[in-house]
Amino acid sequence: MAQDPEQSSPDGPQLHGRIGWALYDWANSSYAAIISTFVFPTYFARQVAENETIGTMQWGNTVGIAGLIVAFSAPLLGAIADQGGRRKPWIGAFTLLCVVATAALWWVRPQTDVLSAMLLVGLATLGAEFAFVFYNAMLPSLTHAGRLGRWSGWAWGLGYAGGIVSLLLALFGFVREGAWFDLPRAEFEHIRATFVLVAAWYGLFAVPLFLFTADEPARHKGLRRAVRDGLAQFRDSLHQLRAYANILRFLLARMIFIDGLATIFAFGGVYAAGTFSLDETQVLMFGIALNVTAGIGAAAFAWVDDWLGSKRTIMVSLVGLMVPGTLLLVVESVTLFWIFGMLLGVFVGPVQAAGRSYLAHTAPLHLRSQMFGLFAFSGKATAFMGPLLVGWVTGWFDSQRAGMSVIIVLLSIGFALMLSVPAAERDTA
Repeated sequence: MAQDPEQSSPDGPQLHGRIGWALYDWANSSYAAIISTFVFPTYFARQVAENETIGTMQWGNTVGIAGLIVAFSAPLLGAIADQGGRRKPWIGAFTLLCVVATAALWWVRPQTDVLSAMLLVGLATLGAEFAFVFYNAMLPSLTHAGRLGRWSGWAWGLGYAGGIVSLLLALFGFVREGAWFDLPRAEFEHIRATFVLVAAWYGLFAVPLFLFTADEPARHKGLRRAVRDGLAQFRDSLHQLRAYANILRFLLARMIFIDGLATIFAFGGVYAAGTFSLDETQVLMFGIALNVTAGIGAAAFAWVDDWLGSKRTIMVSLVGLMVPGTLLLVVESVTLFWIFGMLLGVFVGPVQAAGRSYLAHTAPLHLRSQMFGLFAFSGKATAFMGPLLVGWVTGWFDSQRAGMSVIIVLLSIGFALMLSVPAAERDTA
């Protein structure tokens, strides 16, 4: 009987190493859920900034500037890491930056120094985003090509689960009345404690990756030489763009459909409240439910990725987003809104996880970190476009439904561009 090559290979990466890698997705997700999305932005705009309007603008500027730095620096840092060989030192340094800066948010009291708050959250965001670049670049060496989609999907699903659990822990442990830890509320200690929770969560669950997951071998280059050779590699790659035309087409398509996907999360709650009159508690429940179905979808489609291939999984997922997304623009019933919203959520995780596994299949061995740097670029470079267009169209037609139709257009353009992207070659032996 043929043995599973993951189990039979004496020198291949072991199961505990892959689990340690996947747990990093669980660790990182707490930052995305609490600091980037739900808790800190609201606290910053309402309590730290002068008023909510100014606070929203300052928050947008902070996140936007951090995103641009990540977009334009990640490919170059990836090239330098390719020359050095190892990824874990980069992950460790940027994880530490995120954990320390996030823990320091505890001292961001109401009506405090806004610039200090913006600087801390900017540094934390850079740490989280850069660490994820090198984390993604580890995927191809963890298992054989026939199981890349599986592990990418499982890890992405685990990330959604981690975000949900950390949110629930923050809610019941600190935020709501009668919480497990009844902290003083005069200076919002019950809210600020959730920032410390994220730092502890991120730091704790990142540890298994460093203990159990095998790293790429070091190339024994000093930092100065790695930087010099990385710059040369980056310049050489720019001169040979035609050789990587297929990857560039994929990254262009991803740039468009990920912008549509990000806009769903940015405006989903606004649409639910404005068009279907959901209150704050119902919107939060909808957000949690959407994350649950997204995590289930990412884990379930992990097998589909290895079976059909990453490109087909992306195409199927985009259709799975466009059909219920279109129906959400025309239904009037709150019940149908929930039904189609949950159906849409099933395909959110797979399109993200399959994108990661597609690049893991196609990135040249000696350029993996650089290519995943470009992967980060494709997710950040036009992140402003979707929200901006939704705002313009909503104002022009005085209709949220018209504004949200922009998302379907972005997903459709991404789907059309993916048609010209070749399927990834896979080693299914």
